[in-house]
Amino acid sequence: QVQLVESGGGLVQAGGSLRLSCAASGRSASGYAMGWFRQAPGKEREFVATIDWSGSSTYYADSVKGRFTISRDNVKNTAYLQMRNLKPEDTAVYYCDVPQIGRGQGTQVTVSS
Repeated sequence: QVQLVESGGGLVQAGGSLRLSCAASGRSASGYAMGWFRQAPGKEREFVATIDWSGSSTYYADSVKGRFTISRDNVKNTAYLQMRNLKPEDTAVYYCDVPQIGRGQGTQVTVSS
């Protein structure tokens, strides 16, 4: 069964950092772009960042630009989202998304003020 599994979420104070991981299993994601989205309570799902199959091209939402970094390791079949200088408004469930594979179950990120 093909699946994406996110990890690395947690509770952090404002200004802190977290590193999320998205591991693909059952199928290689190395040929596909991988992305991160988030959804806060009562809000619509929001795009965060995406990276192309090679890792050479990235794109970020304005709200996270300069604070978040997306990367990938195709040998490990894993994508990462390094989040720095976190703000309370970054609180959300973060999802990994690969259109050709699907979406993971998400990992909760909570930033306290």
